[in-house]
Order: sequence, then C-alpha cells, then structure tokens
Amino acid sequence: MKIYCVGGAVRDELLGRPVSDRDWVVVGATPEEMLERGFLPVGKDFPVFLHPQTKEEYALARTERKTGRGYHGFAFHASPEVTLEEDLARRDLTINAMARDETGRLIDPYGGLEDLRRKVLRHVSPAFAEDPVRILRVARFSARLPDFTLAPETLALMRRMVEEGEVDHLVPERVWQELARGLMEPRPDRMIEVLRACGALARLLPEIDTLFGIPQPPNYHPEIDTGVHVLAALRMAAERALPLPTRFAVLLHDVGKGRTPPELWPHHYGHEARGAALIPSICARLRTPVECRELAVLTAREHGLIHRGPRLRPATRVRVLERCDALRRPERFLQLLDACACDALGRPGLHVDYAPVATLWRDTLEAARSVDAGAIARTCAERSQIPARLHEARVAAVKARERRKENGPVALSSPTAKDA
Repeated sequence: MKIYCVGGAVRDELLGRPVSDRDWVVVGATPEEMLERGFLPVGKDFPVFLHPQTKEEYALARTERKTGRGYHGFAFHASPEVTLEEDLARRDLTINAMARDETGRLIDPYGGLEDLRRKVLRHVSPAFAEDPVRILRVARFSARLPDFTLAPETLALMRRMVEEGEVDHLVPERVWQELARGLMEPRPDRMIEVLRACGALARLLPEIDTLFGIPQPPNYHPEIDTGVHVLAALRMAAERALPLPTRFAVLLHDVGKGRTPPELWPHHYGHEARGAALIPSICARLRTPVECRELAVLTAREHGLIHRGPRLRPATRVRVLERCDALRRPERFLQLLDACACDALGRPGLHVDYAPVATLWRDTLEAARSVDAGAIARTCAERSQIPARLHEARVAAVKARERRKENGPVALSSPTAKDA
C-alpha cells in the first residue's frame, strides 16, 4: 500500500497559496484493508474513506469508463492493480494531476508543473470530454486564477462538448454548485467569459449570454455593451468582497435589458420590471437558495429607483423601503444597496461617487425604523388605518432627520462668569 497527496493541495502548495485541506490516493489496497486500518467508508460510487483521526478523504486509486450522457454516466473501477498514473490521468487539468509521495517527492506525469510555471489551464487527456462538469470547473479555475490562460486546445474541446449536447445533461444542483463557487472567486467575471467563449453560457444562462452586444446610452455607460457592464459590475462585487447573494444579484440585475425591443435601443425603459419577472424562472431552473432569488428580484426591480434616491421625495423613499420590506429586513436592504453600488461603479470610463447615495438611503432607513410602530398602532381605532399612519410617521421622521442634518449641530455659547 502506498499513499499519495494529490490534486489541489499539491497545486496550491506549489503556487505558494494556503492549503486548507488535502486529498489522498491509496494505491495497492482493497476496501477490506482500509476498514481493517480503521478508515470510515463514505463513497457511494467508488471507494472513499475518512481517516480515523484527521477525517481527511482517502480514495482508492481508480479508473473510469464513460457509459452514458452527463455527469452520472460513468462506471468506476478500483483495484490494487490501478496505478497512480492511471488515477491521475482521469483528472481534469494538468495542474490538478500532480501528487507527492510520503517522502515529499513530486510526481508529475502530465506536465502540470510546467503549466503552472507558464500559467496555462490545460486538460490532461481526451477523457476530459467525458464529463461536462469539467467545463464548469475550468471556468471556475479561470475565476480563481485570473492570470492563467486557457489552452486553445482545451477551449476547442470544451466547445465541441457543448456542441455535442453534453452540457444539456448537467443536473441543476451541480450547475449551481459550480456557479456559486465561481461567483465567490476573486474574478467571477472570468468564469462568465470562459463559459461564453465555449458556448456553455448560452445553454446554462441564456438570459446573461444574450446581453452581450446589446447597447446602452453611452452618456451613462461608456462601455456601451450591456454584457461588458455586467462583467464589470460583477468584478466590482468581488473587489468589495460581497457575499454570494449580492454577487448573484449583481449578475442578474440587468437581465431585463435582454428583452428590450431592438427598435428602442440603446434605451431600456422598464427593464427593471422585465428583469424582476424573469428571475424567478432562472432561479427555479438553477434551484438557487431562497436568499439569492429574493435579493436578485429585489435588485432587478429597484436598482433604478435606488440610483435616483437623491432626486426622490422622502415619501417616495419611504414607500421604496416599505415595498422592499426593509423595515423588517434591514440587512437585506443593505445588501441591495451594495448591489446597486456595484452597478453604478461597474461602468469603465465613468467616475461615480456612490457614497452619498448609499448614505442617503441608510439615513432614510434609520429614521424610518426609529418610529415606534406599536405606539402608532395603539392610537388607531381601525386596523385598516395603521399602514397609512405608519407611513406618515416614517415620512415625518425622515424629514425631521434631514432638517437636523441640514441645519447642523447647534453651537453652545461659552459659560459666563455669572454662569460659572
């Protein structure tokens, strides 16, 4: 029995990146031997075990054979006769097909170290084409390692896989898993670029793919192209280290522009409502978490009004808060503001100071939330009067706060001798 550290841990160590967990391959062993040593079986499709102390994963060396379409169409073979090289050959990229033995010696049968040095993402073998999930993984690695380039032959292979319909057989849960992980990488816009380059974006997120080539007014969007703007906004979300629901909302905030009649271009009147109507079906298809769907719908629907905040009357701003349920869910409203900031700042060539807009909305929210709803409700003779009375009180609180802010702090006179 020989044990090797494989995959991402070896890659990240060579890149000088922190290694969070390690995967191991065991050559020359049987499941019975692993059980005798105290390992806990966890693999459903092939033999994978948890170490009794570290709980790290140890997989028996295996090969795989394509038996059908999609991610599940494989038969696996694990036996003591399978070599390390055979196991590594089934991996996706050369930079993920390296191993270290128990002495620390690097084993690199497919040129992963050289591709690391050259900063190239390259598939290990033609077997790459057998698993469509690898398209998503390569796109995700492009987001994680944005200074790496995709080998032309790998991109060509990915295009062929899309053309042959492999991507159409991916299960929604796996698509969302990879998309979500890619959105949380340092350059999620690179993931979208790679998916678009190989044709997979048109199959998985056609609502985003169609945005490329759709013009916007150049005075508001110097980048003009709607797809380019979405990528710039998404990059801004990553630079600001925003959470997944916010990044997803940024990705979808302008999907309504894809439904604008071409004769109206470059204007997109009403795209907010069109986008908000599209998003539930997108989320149902991807089976996204509820919080991602809710924030995406909110952002698509409200971002135009949020941008115009300084030009809105206090009563209008309060109505926006009430419509967004911001008084009960202030944290989600702040996420909406973050998404809107990325939209505003994701316009290459246009300098935007969004801080005053965000501050105005935060102040409005704080003032509206200072109203004692219970006290207002107790003064109403009919329950039907409560919403209107609450709205009036909130508007009054916002106006009072803004008056105080305009007037500034009151200067106190110095005490006189008599006062002293």
